[in-house]
Amino acid sequence: MTGSPSSDSGGADDAGAQRAGVRQEATASDGARVYQAGRDLRILDLRVPRGIRNAFIALLVLALLGGGAWAVVRWVLPSYAPTYKTQFLMDATAVADSADADAVAAALGTVVGNAGDSDALALRRFGGECGADGNTARLVDFDTDNRQDIVRAARQAPVGGKATLLRGIVQAVDDFSTTFAIGAGQRAKQVNRIIVITRHGQDACDDDTDFVRREIGERIRAAGLDIEFRLIGYQVPENQRAGLKTIAAAGSNPAEPVFAHTQADLDAALAWSTNTEPVLRNATRIVDVLNPAVTRVNTAVQEIVEGRLDEAGRNLDQAREPHIGTEFEDLAGRAGTPEGRDVNDRASALREQQKTVLDAADRLLAAARSKTPLASRHAAFEKAAADYNTQADAMNKALAALRAQAPAAR
Repeated sequence: MTGSPSSDSGGADDAGAQRAGVRQEATASDGARVYQAGRDLRILDLRVPRGIRNAFIALLVLALLGGGAWAVVRWVLPSYAPTYKTQFLMDATAVADSADADAVAAALGTVVGNAGDSDALALRRFGGECGADGNTARLVDFDTDNRQDIVRAARQAPVGGKATLLRGIVQAVDDFSTTFAIGAGQRAKQVNRIIVITRHGQDACDDDTDFVRREIGERIRAAGLDIEFRLIGYQVPENQRAGLKTIAAAGSNPAEPVFAHTQADLDAALAWSTNTEPVLRNATRIVDVLNPAVTRVNTAVQEIVEGRLDEAGRNLDQAREPHIGTEFEDLAGRAGTPEGRDVNDRASALREQQKTVLDAADRLLAAARSKTPLASRHAAFEKAAADYNTQADAMNKALAALRAQAPAAR
């Protein structure tokens, strides 16, 4: 910052006001500093068994229906909505190598236990005869308390038939279309997604991949919401990989398929899509929302130094406005992995430090308005800003390490 602070005593007492405040150098895409200039967002997280929770919601819905269904839809159900809704679609076709028959089930068993507390998960399989009933089936319905159900169902899923990939994806999309039901019918607060784990890149019943992509796209539009696809090809033949890339383009926020060759590759790819990517997404979202607040705090302090106190007050007020409670709530529920705990702890520490920075700026403004010396207040702000920047630099490194874990799409 440049300029001279307003002070009755002047001179050397305010010499410390010339140092830089909170820095902002990076962007969200390359791990920008995370900064929350806003209110303290405290999340009340109540853990109750699935049966009790659903019974309570059902009773509440019935009670409110008498006073107007609109109140239930608008106010009650959204508060119980999951942060993420994730449907796993697993390839249950027969494989020649019996040693690899349970690879997908084993990978699911590794990752679902570490899913976020607010993730509603479901499981569907595909594999059967073309045009026959049962060539895809949902094995476990959406819920936030069904991890063991998914592990058990994946291990016990019947194996055989042809790769009815299109039918499986279309029905998985339709699973998101229920308009009113406790759990399954609630839309996610953040992301609806289908994670496909397949040994095939083509549908056995229709090899026109462009048609497959269009059909999937039409079903997504009919569902009336964004659905992301994350496709993991496990030992997919080289001549079928282009088809899987075509299918991946049908979803919103498309990402290239990841092709896994070994069980370790499969475990890593599924862990990234299920657990690591949401952590990185939340951290990036926090950065994208809060970077403008960083600019406003810096601008406000500069305005205080220059004596433009009314403008400084407006900027500090606006710096309190960003709301990112859902992102912090989701991070707090992703403590099942070391990465999730680390990013959550760093984000929480930054939130506390930003309060110190903002409080210091408020006190600096109050001193300027009362025409008292600014040097000590400005020094406190600079100390808070320096401490914040130290923590922000560490967060940048943590986010860069997370990005480096992304499996290569090849």
